[in-house]
Amino acid sequence: MSRIGKMPVAIPAGVTVKVEDGNKVTVKGPKGELTRTFAHELSIEEKDGQIIVSRPNDIKRIKALHGLTRSLINNMVVGTSEGYQKVLEINGVGYRAAKQGKVLTLNLGYSHPVEMTDPEGIETVCETPNKVIVKGISKEKVGQYAAEIRMKRPPEPYKGKGIKYDDEHIIRKAGKTGKK
Repeated sequence: MSRIGKMPVAIPAGVTVKVEDGNKVTVKGPKGELTRTFAHELSIEEKDGQIIVSRPNDIKRIKALHGLTRSLINNMVVGTSEGYQKVLEINGVGYRAAKQGKVLTLNLGYSHPVEMTDPEGIETVCETPNKVIVKGISKEKVGQYAAEIRMKRPPEPYKGKGIKYDDEHIIRKAGKTGKK
């Protein structure tokens, strides 16, 4: 049995979960609403304020989907009740970020500023010129948009310049050693 798949998903106060035909799950919470359709082989049911995902047999594909489905439903519940955020740090001389409306402008040492428009359901906040916070209710979309921002200038290993996650550790390399 899947360790993650057999754990029930607790539904906090203020969150409603609706399971429809075809395993279409809709989660409504104070932060918003998320809907997703899951594999029809699994059975998803709500009992006593908890969501239970169970599988009919031990076919490899269904075993793989069991834990995944439970994790995705849990992410939907947490996202609609608390929300998700990723913090990005910008390191480098003259590197900075600014927010104007829904447009995030990044100065990253290129000949032009890089402008990115916030996608639907995602919000970016610039606390300081070198710190960008990506917020939203969908863990998947928050992580994807944060990765897209990071790809505009990934951190380099010599001086650590670039955009990195706040909890990311950059493995540094030694610079050149000159001959005498």
